[in-house]
Amino acid sequence: MTATPTVLSARALLLDMDGTLVNSDAVVERIWRRWAADHGFDGDDVMAVAHGRQGHATMAELLPGRSQEENLADNARMLAQETADMDGVVPVPGAAEFLDSLLSGGVPHALVTSADVALSTGRMAAAGLPYPAVRVTAENVGASKPDPEGFLKGAAELGIAPADCVVFEDSGAGIAAGRAAGMRVVGVGPRAGAHGPTVHVADLRSVRVEVSGEEILLHVG
Repeated sequence: MTATPTVLSARALLLDMDGTLVNSDAVVERIWRRWAADHGFDGDDVMAVAHGRQGHATMAELLPGRSQEENLADNARMLAQETADMDGVVPVPGAAEFLDSLLSGGVPHALVTSADVALSTGRMAAAGLPYPAVRVTAENVGASKPDPEGFLKGAAELGIAPADCVVFEDSGAGIAAGRAAGMRVVGVGPRAGAHGPTVHVADLRSVRVEVSGEEILLHVG
């Protein structure tokens, strides 16, 4: 946690979804622990690497001898299972108010998620949150987080230099991707603190957005 309030200046915000805006841990745990059991892995070991990245990237790490085609097919099946399972999907505390402040203030922002369009629209709707007009989903990138491609594409879509963007992320893979993109990172939630974000908050209730012309001031903590 940040010990004292911090102010970050930015021109655009790039927002992860799972663990940052939406708490989907219940679904993710169900799906991945089932996959772990089916493939002879310890569930805790799988969960340690599954958060924040596309499923096929997790599979490639855990099953290095398996073909990409098999991983992609397996990932597609899991995405379908996740999209059909919204039980327990809820907003992260403060997410609704945070997104409302971005919309009312005209703050440039984009969703950058490892989920595909179907899963991301479903989870945002299940959590009762507005779906950002600009988004980078699994369909738009060739490399999963921790590769910075998604965040760099988000910045490009908004027309803002990477150094002027602040990322909101919860996972180690996502925080590494934001830092690799040359961006500052607000780490959100219990997983984030161990991965070196610029600042860390328990949830989005600890973030206040102030707009001054084209400058966004984030009061964090």
